[in-house]
Amino acid sequence: MPVIANKPASPELLKHDPVWASIREEAARVAAEEPLLASLVHSTVLHHERLEDALSYILAQKLGDEALPALGMREIMQQAFASDPDIGHAVRADLVAVNERDPACRGFLKPLLFFKGFQSIQAHRVAHWLWHEKRETMAFLLQSRTSEIFAVDIHPATRFGRGIMIDHGTGVVIGETAVVDDDVSILQNVTLGGTGKETGDRHPKIRRGVLISAGAKVLGNIEIGEYAKIGAGSVVLIPVPPHCTAAGVPARLLGDCGCSQPAREMDHSLPNAPG
Repeated sequence: MPVIANKPASPELLKHDPVWASIREEAARVAAEEPLLASLVHSTVLHHERLEDALSYILAQKLGDEALPALGMREIMQQAFASDPDIGHAVRADLVAVNERDPACRGFLKPLLFFKGFQSIQAHRVAHWLWHEKRETMAFLLQSRTSEIFAVDIHPATRFGRGIMIDHGTGVVIGETAVVDDDVSILQNVTLGGTGKETGDRHPKIRRGVLISAGAKVLGNIEIGEYAKIGAGSVVLIPVPPHCTAAGVPARLLGDCGCSQPAREMDHSLPNAPG
C-alpha cells in the first residue's frame, strides 16, 4: 500500500517539543504494528514537521465541506496557529490533560486522531481567533461545522484557558459569554448556558480546576469557584464557592469536594454518598 513519505522533524524541534516527539514515536510504532493504518499515520502525523501542521491537516479533513473545502479550512487554521502561538501551547496542554485524566487514553496519538472532545476544543480555538479578528461569519461557519461533525456546540466568543478536557464531547453546549479557565474537566451533555431572562454577560464563569460531571446544566451569569465539583445531572442556578460540591435539581451545596483537584482526579462521587 503506498504511503506518503515522512517529513523528518528536526532533532532540535523534537527536543523542545516532547509532546510532538511522543506523538511521532507512537505513530511510527502504529505504522510498524498495524500495516493497514500506515497510510493514516503517515498522512496525519509523520508527513508533518510540527504538531500544528498535523492538527490543521486532521481538523481540515474532518471539517471541510462544499462550502469551505479542506484546503481552504486548513489555510485558515494555519493562519490562526501562525498568528497566535499561544494556541499551540494550549493544544499541547489539552493533550497532556486528556492523557493524564482519561483512563481510556494511553498516549497522545489517539486523542489527536480520534477524540472528538479534544478536536472540538482545538476547532473552537481557531474559531475564537477568527472572532477576535472580526471574521465573525467565518467563525460561525467553523462553529457550525464543529457542531455538525463532533456534536459539540461552542460559541466562537467563549473564552477557554489551557489544560481543558471535554470527555466524550457529545451534547456539550457552551454559550457566548461563558469563560472556562485552566485545568477544567467537562463531561458529555453538559450545558453552560443562560437562563433565558438575561442579556449581555449571561453565561457561567468556570474557574480553575472545576469538574463538571455528565449531564450537568450550569445556567446564568454565575461563578463556579476554583476546584469545585458539579454532580452529574445537576441544574446549577446559584454560585458555587471554591472547593465545594454542588448537586441536585435544583443544585444545592453539599460540602467540600473530598479532594484537592477534582478536575485532575476525576472523582465524581458526592459527599456523604456511597462511592
